[in-house]
Amino acid sequence: MFQNVLRHAVRSVASVGARATVATPGSASAYSSSSFGTARGPTGPVTFLSEDELMMKETVAKLAQEQIAPLVKKMDEEHQFDPSVVRALFDNGLMGIEVGDEYGGSACNFMTTMLVVEELSKVCPATAAFVDIHNTLVNSLMMKLGTEEQKRKYLPKLSQEYSGSFALSEPSAGSDAFSLKTTAKKDGNHYVLNGTKMWISNSDISGVFLIMANANPSAGYRGITTFIVEREYEGFTVGKRESKLGICASGTCTLHLDNVRVPEENILGEYGKGYQYAAGFLNEGRIGIGAQMIGLAQGCLDATIPYLLERKQFGADLYSFQGMQHQIATIATEIEAARLLTYNAARLQEAGVPFLKQAAMAKYYASEVAQRTTVKCIDWMGGVGFTKDFPQEKFYRDCKIGAIYEGTTNMQLSTIAKVMRKEYQS
Repeated sequence: MFQNVLRHAVRSVASVGARATVATPGSASAYSSSSFGTARGPTGPVTFLSEDELMMKETVAKLAQEQIAPLVKKMDEEHQFDPSVVRALFDNGLMGIEVGDEYGGSACNFMTTMLVVEELSKVCPATAAFVDIHNTLVNSLMMKLGTEEQKRKYLPKLSQEYSGSFALSEPSAGSDAFSLKTTAKKDGNHYVLNGTKMWISNSDISGVFLIMANANPSAGYRGITTFIVEREYEGFTVGKRESKLGICASGTCTLHLDNVRVPEENILGEYGKGYQYAAGFLNEGRIGIGAQMIGLAQGCLDATIPYLLERKQFGADLYSFQGMQHQIATIATEIEAARLLTYNAARLQEAGVPFLKQAAMAKYYASEVAQRTTVKCIDWMGGVGFTKDFPQEKFYRDCKIGAIYEGTTNMQLSTIAKVMRKEYQS
């Protein structure tokens, strides 16, 4: 049976009581149980981490610095992941974080996924996006909706061999996602899929795709059904990679379905319930975007503060000026507020209580904070911050997607307002 390296590390380190000694902002030790004196249960602070969560966070931080950081610039310039990075993600169990042991996964919780995404994003937001989308959308749908046969067929491969993609968006169906035009026509014990999907993350290297197609157009969005489509299916092709502003290593492509025959047993979940699944699971994905953005913002700030402490102007280091200190304190507070929103949404998801509003708030606010943070950091760095010799400009480019994918900022604001209206009218 596949032995998860990170899970083993979590158990081993926890057994000897190892703990980080320096609690820098956003670091694992800043949120360990010892930070609060004694371990607390579910009623404790949302930033409280269990031993497993804490050790996973620390292990991933080490992995990111040692194996991913040296390749970030190369991957950004080449617009693709280095194979060694992808392999490391699988070998260390990061592509099956919540997948059960029986399917070759790490059997961790949702919060752990968020912590992994946050730590990866501090170093490489593109890698964080890759891991986030694979875990929160593809694996999550397969685990919760798949038949036992589907889970045994696909989850071990998704955890150990290849990535998956979630395909909802189309050229004419973005924010209005359920107006999609891709169709699925019944033909014996198969469905024949035709249509085009656009902006599909991870699709350049994915082995399996969850395709949303309308199997009964006369029923409107109630005909939307989720199909498992393998990359090798005849008539299914992946188009060229998009040339993007940011998260360049993460592949985004158009998918073409030309009379693709999909076995009826490849329907994921119930017929006609695809719209419910997309809406529900995207809410979890939005918490993941929040984790991406707080990690990105923290990583950018962490890369900038040392420069401010070293750079001298008018006889003093830049950090010593009160005007600079106030700006730094403001940004640090905003990052922490975004982290609290994100962690709270994650804990609500784990508790099985409604989190629609909180997920939207986390995604919206964390994306805004990431943009403000990266702009400020470039301002503070001056001319060097505008060059590719320093990471601030890449963080700046990478953060913009947070306000766009898995629901734009305006869509999040509309969701928040809609839920609030119901709360006040109830």
